[in-house]
Amino acid sequence: MSTVSSTTFASFDGTELALHRMNPEGAAGRKVILLHGLFSSAEMNWIRFGHAAKLAEAGFDVIMPDLRAHGESAAPHGADAYPADVLVRDVKALVGYLGLTDYDLVGFSLGSRTAVRAVLAGLAPRKLVLCGMGLEGLAGWDRRAAFFIDAIDRFDEVKRGDPAYVAVSFMKTMQVDREAARLLLQSVDDTAADELSGITMPTLVVCGDKDNDNGSAEKLVDALPDARFAEVPGTHMSSVTEAALGEAIRDFLLV
Repeated sequence: MSTVSSTTFASFDGTELALHRMNPEGAAGRKVILLHGLFSSAEMNWIRFGHAAKLAEAGFDVIMPDLRAHGESAAPHGADAYPADVLVRDVKALVGYLGLTDYDLVGFSLGSRTAVRAVLAGLAPRKLVLCGMGLEGLAGWDRRAAFFIDAIDRFDEVKRGDPAYVAVSFMKTMQVDREAARLLLQSVDDTAADELSGITMPTLVVCGDKDNDNGSAEKLVDALPDARFAEVPGTHMSSVTEAALGEAIRDFLLV
């Protein structure tokens, strides 16, 4: 039975980020980094519903940071702590801190956006998995960020039936630091479709059958040089609760 160990590491600017790890019992395992989604955490996306355990049981050394301003990681309030593509810089700092040269990289939603941009910024995982992401979701971030910033600004006014209700409810559940989240939302950069030709490693795009939050997963597959598609049950929010998500990731990485 694999168990989770947790520690912290200092990112490129000294910000302390939480790092959770699940290893196969009695073995080092192949390294895989899992990046969670917006307002979520490693615990919520990867551990709670058994995805990390599936990977560890298959022999992987599962590495799960809490993104800056998420989970157990620091959530600084100064704007200088959120330069453009700060999450990409954090992931690159993690790879450097662990000295990784041979690893796989997996993201969900914001984690997928971050993974794509990290590869374009020079990371070279053996395989890449993009969950909860479509082609349109990699660009147009200003519109999406504006939706969440509005939810933060109207946090105490949002009632059931409001388009922002689900986002506000999740922020409450996750006890999100809204000031830090607002700054982070303004640090994320877009990726244009023509940049995707630079992602040459085998890639799996996994999306819920009722998940259209980030556009067309099939179009994303078509835009990538070496990609395939796997459909799992669920919406954008519920697909992370489905065992099929972890199974799709595991099966792709094992090949």
